Amino acid sequence: MPLTSDDLQTLLQEAQARTEAVVALTERICAVAAPTGEERTRAEFVASLWRERGYAPEIDDVGNVYVRRGNRPDVPVVMLLSHTDTVFPASTPLKIERRGTILHGPGIGDNSVSNATVLTAFDVLDALGMQTKVDLVAVANVGEEGLGNLRGARAAVERYRDQLGAVLVIDGRLGSIVNVAVGSRRWRIVVKGPGGHSFGSFGTPSAIHGLGRIIASLADISVPQEPRTTFNVGMIEGGTSINTIAPRASALLDMRSVSVPALDALTKQARERIQRSVGPGLEVEIEVLGERPAGSRPIQDPLVQKAIEVVRWLQMEPRLVASSTDANIPISLDIPAVCVGVTFGEKAHTTEEYIHIEPIAKGLAQVLRLCLDTGEMVARR
Repeated sequence: MPLTSDDLQTLLQEAQARTEAVVALTERICAVAAPTGEERTRAEFVASLWRERGYAPEIDDVGNVYVRRGNRPDVPVVMLLSHTDTVFPASTPLKIERRGTILHGPGIGDNSVSNATVLTAFDVLDALGMQTKVDLVAVANVGEEGLGNLRGARAAVERYRDQLGAVLVIDGRLGSIVNVAVGSRRWRIVVKGPGGHSFGSFGTPSAIHGLGRIIASLADISVPQEPRTTFNVGMIEGGTSINTIAPRASALLDMRSVSVPALDALTKQARERIQRSVGPGLEVEIEVLGERPAGSRPIQDPLVQKAIEVVRWLQMEPRLVASSTDANIPISLDIPAVCVGVTFGEKAHTTEEYIHIEPIAKGLAQVLRLCLDTGEMVARR
């Protein structure tokens, strides 16, 4: 049965009452380093938090933590994904500080508060004795940031592929609903040459010069504004000294689009320019570092409409956005999915990152209602 007005009021009250619990969990989770590819310590910590609540978490081979609420193998599941990894090296000081209604810390909003919110949402449902029409599977997943290539989301979706009714990704900004997955392809371009002394071997082709020609050629690529398509050379390295003709140079190239055909066209252009621009006497290789699939759920999609309804229930104006998140995986597989956030913050991906505490109550209420309403929706299909 749909939630009654009394049910909805109870969810709001419980969410408000649990705000400090979310904050406390957020601080504890954020204090455990979790660089992409090194999430194991945080995974084990999150698993311990689930055990404290009487659940039996499982950590898979890639480092995802799974918890299932319900034990009905014959029904679909609604999956909640919240990534554990951060962009910060393990050596980064994790100074967490509360200043009034602001909570500071590297990775505090991206994505510690989301992990904490999912844990607390299960606490509320358990305390109220509210059952979802289908089982919930919470996944604290790895590999969302940087070159993680969404490996945690890929593994989780593959594991439950035959049972998945819908996926709720908890990440980002409260009020925003990600229904369009920005696809990306990431390459390392490596140029190699014979090298030599800058004076004695002058005229020998330089890998750095070849890489420079490639980058200049890439910069001249024309891409459409609609569908939005972008590219960027974000890092370069190479050479051994100022007076050595470089034997090796490399660059990292990021290409993105909301459209698969547009991304394919950009990829083809980039490959052609790389191969023809390097120059004689040099070799060039393209190493694929990652690929995030593109896709979208239309505004008329029932789950998108439900997310819009829930945001408006919170007396906010929803904003549909395109982004690259864990939702890329289910969306690309035509599985109903959206990505929503639980609060507002600034300076993400910097050590000065912070979030606002007060909106967390609405963020938690949003997750609670989406769990219940999405379960109802999936059960009716």
